[in-house]
Amino acid sequence: MPLTTRSSARFSTSKKLLTSVALVGSLFGLAACGGGDAGGSAEADGSQSASAGASQPASEGAQAAPEDAQPSMPEPDVENVPDVVATVNGEEITGEEFTAAYQAQFQQMAMQSQMSGQEMNQDEMKKQLAESLVGTELLVQDAEEQGHSATEEDVNAFLEETAKSSELGSVDELMATFEEQGYPEDQVRADAQKQLMLDQSIETMDIPEPSDEELKELYDSSIAAQSEAQGGASAPAEGGESAQPETPSFEELKPQLQEQVKSQKENEALTQKMEELRGAAEVEIKL
Repeated sequence: MPLTTRSSARFSTSKKLLTSVALVGSLFGLAACGGGDAGGSAEADGSQSASAGASQPASEGAQAAPEDAQPSMPEPDVENVPDVVATVNGEEITGEEFTAAYQAQFQQMAMQSQMSGQEMNQDEMKKQLAESLVGTELLVQDAEEQGHSATEEDVNAFLEETAKSSELGSVDELMATFEEQGYPEDQVRADAQKQLMLDQSIETMDIPEPSDEELKELYDSSIAAQSEAQGGASAPAEGGESAQPETPSFEELKPQLQEQVKSQKENEALTQKMEELRGAAEVEIKL
């Protein structure tokens, strides 16, 4: 997490992204990635520049070495996805739902693979996604049994909040972002409803508030990671000013740190609940 206050506008959405552990989280993660951000990371800007440079013709008399060429983006393998990927206590997870989630996840994983140089194992990715979808379905079923629900008005409000936090101008723009990733609007709305029901379940859980010690530990580790990424202390620029922006203080970042630690605790509680539900559930995965 870059230690800048510019990311605070997205942080309220990030909390929601982290609470669902599966499809819902990856789905609304796309929205957050899709919004513009004038303070985007140097890493992202660098990858865009590299990509743009790779598309330019080589200068006259020069020829790039084959090993320097950027590898082509792999394609998701969804040809053999069954019509029903899994059943959870009699409820079906369809191949259409699985494919939409996999294609969206695949794009993110493929970019990470290109940056790290590690090969992708699509069979393993599919198995992990199927397990995550099963876990989400178990949590949603449990939320329904507790009496939680979300109306169409609730969903509309959630989508408007997501669009705003993702720095998109409207819900229509948000839907267009999802459409580009292969998510139809009805799937987006269904997953938004699931997210809201999971949020209600979280509110009933006994989750401890983040302690100052936990917040300080996260702050210190983030500073150390940022310093390492920047190669240590930055050299002064011309005029005597530091070439890097000043690191915000602990107090400045404390609200963001609280949200991040709180989200982590919520994830842990949901994961534990999911494992308990899985032990008593009738689950069949057909991949």
